[in-house]
Amino acid sequence: MKLIAFIGFGLYFASAAVARGQTTPAASAPAAQPLTLAQAEQLALKSNPSISVSRLLALAEGQVTREVRSAELPMITGNLTAVEPHDGSRITAGALNNPIVYERAAGGVTVRQLITDFGRTHNLAGSADLRAKAQLSAQAATEADIILTVDQTFYRVLGSQAVLKVASDTVAERQTTSDQVNALTAAKLKSTLDLSFANVNLAQAKLLLLDAQNAHQEAMTDFGALLGEERPVAYSLVDETPTSPAPPPEDAEPLVERAFQSRPDLLFLNQNFAAAKQFSAAEHDLSRPTIEALGTAGGTPVRADQITTSWYGAVGANVSIPIFNGFLYSARAKEADYRASAAGQQVQELRQSIARDVRTTVLQTQSNFQRIAVTQQLLDQANSAFDLAQTRYSLGLSSIVELSQAQLAQTEAQIDYATARYSYQGSLATVRYQTGQ
Repeated sequence: MKLIAFIGFGLYFASAAVARGQTTPAASAPAAQPLTLAQAEQLALKSNPSISVSRLLALAEGQVTREVRSAELPMITGNLTAVEPHDGSRITAGALNNPIVYERAAGGVTVRQLITDFGRTHNLAGSADLRAKAQLSAQAATEADIILTVDQTFYRVLGSQAVLKVASDTVAERQTTSDQVNALTAAKLKSTLDLSFANVNLAQAKLLLLDAQNAHQEAMTDFGALLGEERPVAYSLVDETPTSPAPPPEDAEPLVERAFQSRPDLLFLNQNFAAAKQFSAAEHDLSRPTIEALGTAGGTPVRADQITTSWYGAVGANVSIPIFNGFLYSARAKEADYRASAAGQQVQELRQSIARDVRTTVLQTQSNFQRIAVTQQLLDQANSAFDLAQTRYSLGLSSIVELSQAQLAQTEAQIDYATARYSYQGSLATVRYQTGQ
């Protein structure tokens, strides 16, 4: 009886080994487009709507600078005027004005040129220019965010793909085990308890496969959305993960200093702070006089007899001195000061956050790197334990429980090892992001 069982399990293990070495032919489907990580990043930068939004906002902010600088250029206005007054009438109501209205038809131009407002327009233009540069930095920060998300999602897809393969192989192995134990049970060589355990293990493997398929599809959906795809597109991600990955950074402090110099979001806040300080200076300049040059010239071909000349012209200057406006200008200056101080505190807050995040990310990267070696050792031990459990069970020296535990440990070790490899790559991508690389 034991000889028959040994031969039967020998055939079973041989068939299981063959099953592990073969793959089921895939159903006919559209060929998946191969995609490397670098290609995915470029595609996301080209197609992701967030990039387009940040680029358009940067262009719009550049026009604000032109708007502010227009105050330093001459303003030329053309005028065409025709008047038909009521005979003997005068404007007698309303504000103070010239009540005499003559019949006329005339045309001319008026020129207004700012001579000086003692620095206000200059400071406004400088503030607008800094905000335009800040928006360019915000665009770079958006690109960095997109690249980080693409990298992490790319490795998440690869990890889910690896877990899916483990789950698929596990189902195939446990299906073979279940079929073999079922045959041995029918031949009265194994008990129904063994068959029950084998079927339970098979059901657990199928649940694992369903979860893995769902996680993989979810990761692929997120990945497609990052690339700007509205409809599902089949991609075959090229796994360029090295078998022996480079070690993580040993010291976080040089990376903190690099982040202070390179992070685009920090540059954005620094430029916003500088813009707020210059705007504050412009608001303080509101209390200073404004000097303008004025000029006008034109002709009056149709005119009343009281208008004795067919053309007119005049030049002059105007000095506008603010005296009192209900403390409006002082309040605006104080508001700008407070907003500039708040912008400075935002810079300091982000610097502290960057320093903390860089140090935390480096520690996580070091831990993930160590997990690769530990999970590799765990997988080796689990494989050895599974081989031993198979041999013992085939010889009738152990129960199905021992074999089931060995199968479970092997599956968990395979998943842990695959997860550790791609988690480490995701951590390296986060380090690059945190340091502005």
